[in-house]
Amino acid sequence: MRERRMYMKYSFTKLLFFCSLTSVLVFSCVSTVERIDEDTRVDLSGRWNDTDSRLVAQEMTNDSLARVWLEDFIDANGKKPAVIVGSIRNMSHEHISTEAFIKDIEREYVNSGRVRVIQAGAARDEIRKERTDQQQFASPETVRKWGRELGADFILQGVLNSIVDADSREKLVFYQVDLELTDIETNEKVWIGTKKIKKIIKK
Repeated sequence: MRERRMYMKYSFTKLLFFCSLTSVLVFSCVSTVERIDEDTRVDLSGRWNDTDSRLVAQEMTNDSLARVWLEDFIDANGKKPAVIVGSIRNMSHEHISTEAFIKDIEREYVNSGRVRVIQAGAARDEIRKERTDQQQFASPETVRKWGRELGADFILQGVLNSIVDADSREKLVFYQVDLELTDIETNEKVWIGTKKIKKIIKK
């Protein structure tokens, strides 16, 4: 009986020690979170981030809208051009989601009010599927008809490249974004834009 009590006491002490150690480990690993304004410029690693995407999209769309192709199109056609943002290939050394960059560009174009932006990619396919379903399931007075899509006048395409140079103390990361706006009917390039970013990361 005495041995049993001693064993139980030992087991309880062991359990208490384990729980205390676990608590210390858990609380020592807790991180703090600080909410900041979405427009705050933060660069923790030197890699391409949301600030780069937003600022490059703003600068390059503003440059494209300030060029002569836009006025020439409006003068010749009496309307705003329809633009579709196509593929932007990531040829950099990093895994970068170009979808976020494309959305930043689309937002800048739409909010400018100077061009009409056409839906592209998977989102366009989803809309067409919905229109197909409506032909069978929607009431005649609300069904959306085929052949009414707005054809794009221009397509924006581009590529994101990078170069890395490093030694034992510092690393230089160079990004270059090249975008081209092309007349879909004639294949004529009406605008070419380039944006370069250099970052130094000290070790």
